[in-house]
Amino acid sequence: MKLLIVDDEKHVREAIRLLVDWKAHGINTILEASDGKTAIELISRERPQFVFTDMIMPGMHGTDLLEWLQQNAPNIKTVVISGFDDFDFVRKTVKYGGLDYLLKPIDPDQLAEAMTRVVSSYKEMEHSRAENRRTTMEINEIKPVYWDKMFSQLLSEPDYLSSIREPLDREFHISLDGLPSRIAILSVESISASVRNKFASGLDLLYFSLLNICNEFLRKSSRGYAFRQWNSTSDIVLLLWKNLDDSEALLGRMNKGFEDTLGGHCEFGLGSVQTAPKGLQQSHREAAAALDRRNLLKRGKMTHSYQTVGTPEISKAVYFADCEQFLLAAVSGGNEKQVVTILSQWFTTIRSLSNITMEQFKAWMNEYQLLRNRWVQELCPDAELLASSDTQDNRLNSIPFTKEGVLDIDVWEQRWTLDLTALTREVRFGGNKEQHVIWRIEKYIRNHYQSDLSLQEIAERFFLSREYISRRFKQEFGQNLSDYIGRIRIEQAKLLLTNPHIRITQVASMVGYADEKYFSKVFKKHTGSSPNEYRHREQIE
Repeated sequence: MKLLIVDDEKHVREAIRLLVDWKAHGINTILEASDGKTAIELISRERPQFVFTDMIMPGMHGTDLLEWLQQNAPNIKTVVISGFDDFDFVRKTVKYGGLDYLLKPIDPDQLAEAMTRVVSSYKEMEHSRAENRRTTMEINEIKPVYWDKMFSQLLSEPDYLSSIREPLDREFHISLDGLPSRIAILSVESISASVRNKFASGLDLLYFSLLNICNEFLRKSSRGYAFRQWNSTSDIVLLLWKNLDDSEALLGRMNKGFEDTLGGHCEFGLGSVQTAPKGLQQSHREAAAALDRRNLLKRGKMTHSYQTVGTPEISKAVYFADCEQFLLAAVSGGNEKQVVTILSQWFTTIRSLSNITMEQFKAWMNEYQLLRNRWVQELCPDAELLASSDTQDNRLNSIPFTKEGVLDIDVWEQRWTLDLTALTREVRFGGNKEQHVIWRIEKYIRNHYQSDLSLQEIAERFFLSREYISRRFKQEFGQNLSDYIGRIRIEQAKLLLTNPHIRITQVASMVGYADEKYFSKVFKKHTGSSPNEYRHREQIE
């Protein structure tokens, strides 16, 4: 801590330095000034915690310095050391926050006691400030959750406004009764994959970042509030109540903030202006509809305003259920190649469409999940498979976007192809085989061939020695384990190569090879032709 001694007499300043063991009080820096003006310069630059000052000095008197301290540095603790036993000086010392008034000549014990009191006062003040900061931080952490709940409830129950009028007025200085307002919805799922990947370990941090940026823009002119809707897993809702004609431009500036801070954009749905609180639900429905009706195949405007023109038409009606009968036959027959072919044909139709809305994409996702879950129940009601499938639901249902922000149909097709071929393998190999551990290992290989499999990893997983697995596996399947893994991978690669939309490098990655050149070498060793040659030959046939 720092102490500033202010006195026009040098010998007094030196005496004060010598009379107290300052280090024992936590003082490691002692500063000196011969007048009030110099003292102010030192205080502004050095920021001492304590000031001991004389009263009568040339230029600025001690009373003027005390008054300046009270106005500009009220946390500094002050003690007056004066040669005048003057009531008016004492009164002004108290008035301007001084903690003690000592008379010259200085008594060492009194000076030490005064120092003990001001240090104690300073530490109490710091403790109180720390407690206040901690309380403020806790309130600030809780406050967003509180307003998330309040505004979410207001959206679902307009009459709830009567319960939050006073908190709204205190926090935002507004009355929503009859106030023209509108709703915007930020689609978090529309943000680029690169940004989502940065926050893969905790999407709550992504939501926190987006909400902070939104509210930073909204707070500047008290234009509204952004909150996370309680009954939604992915929506961020913006309630706007000021300068509503400029809403699209405001959302554009927010997107610029996302780009500068996070490196990606988000899409907004914007409802019409309605009267709060009753009209908020209508504006919210419109904002959601605007997002649902946007064309996922085109990246144009980032803000989609609601238009009363109905749902955009797609060039033709396409239903995943149209290929249900053929897929069911292929899956139940264990024919993986046929599964790949049927899916490829369906996605060829999808690629011919000029317009795919979010509404349509979600409908296809729901169709797929319903059919797939029914097939699992009918063909292989295996608890282990169902559990592993549940963990894949989010990946299967999430929207794959390209770097440009349009729907990535290739990735979408890859997801469904891998999922249904895995189900087909389960039907083919998982049903009637004996439950010997070696067969369970073989099943594990077929379901995880994309991973970095090794004999050591499998031995640890199944609590068996490597020697036992190697011996029994070769007895059962006529191949050693590593050769068998390679054969399974090449079998799957051959299936994937029949789909012209999956690049060779993607095929390699999908079957467990990080290096495309190594994959091509292994593929040629097993088949006698390169992946490109094999694909060309299959297409001709």
